[in-house]
Amino acid sequence: MSEVLLDARDITVRFDGLTAVDAVSATFRTGELVGIIGPNGAGKTTFFNAISGVIAPTSGQLITGGRNLSGKGPHRYASAGIARTFQTPRVFPDMPVVANIDFGLKFAGRHRKGSWHLRDALSIVELIGLSHLADLPAGAITPSQQRLLEIGMALATRPRLLLLDEVAAGLTEAEVEAMAQLIRRMRDELDLTVVWIEHAVTTLLRHVERVIVLHQGRRIADGTPAEVVRNAEVIEAYLGDEMVEAAA
Repeated sequence: MSEVLLDARDITVRFDGLTAVDAVSATFRTGELVGIIGPNGAGKTTFFNAISGVIAPTSGQLITGGRNLSGKGPHRYASAGIARTFQTPRVFPDMPVVANIDFGLKFAGRHRKGSWHLRDALSIVELIGLSHLADLPAGAITPSQQRLLEIGMALATRPRLLLLDEVAAGLTEAEVEAMAQLIRRMRDELDLTVVWIEHAVTTLLRHVERVIVLHQGRRIADGTPAEVVRNAEVIEAYLGDEMVEAAA
């Protein structure tokens, strides 16, 4: 069985008495492509923030390599090989596309081994399909291209675990499919573990191998896409519509 890369144990996050994430446990193994879905307000992004070091969980443990990262700073997560993107891309708009990637390499990637695809900034720009825009300022490219650039910046840290937060938001149907293909290719070619939150449920279910479903801060399902779309609690949480479409 493959190695456990990150073991999230009973992660709870509370804000002023509101429990946004309620004792959620999840294990992520090397080479997995995992989707996380759930209705708005289910706690998906808060869970991502907790397992990537953006916020400290109120309680619970995040174990990687025998170490508990819970409560540690984001740089500790980066050094442990965990990288993420955000719902709104965070790029340096005045810097060229290739310089944005190079920043990631200098920030966290220079001391880490990685695939030959990640050997330098231009290799990463080519991998994400932005070679023709490499010298343009990041602020001059489209929002969908900025999403790709942010993925490239995350890859530049040479992660083992890549967390993608709604990278298909605002994309056309064709762009969503192209993004999904890129995510699978990154997992396959870079030997990454990828965990992907997405509202485009039908697309996600076509491409991931395992799905975790959150609802009202709790984990209500964890299984293959085929298992999840037939789960009665999941169908009820989604009011049936998206799950019926996904199953079809």
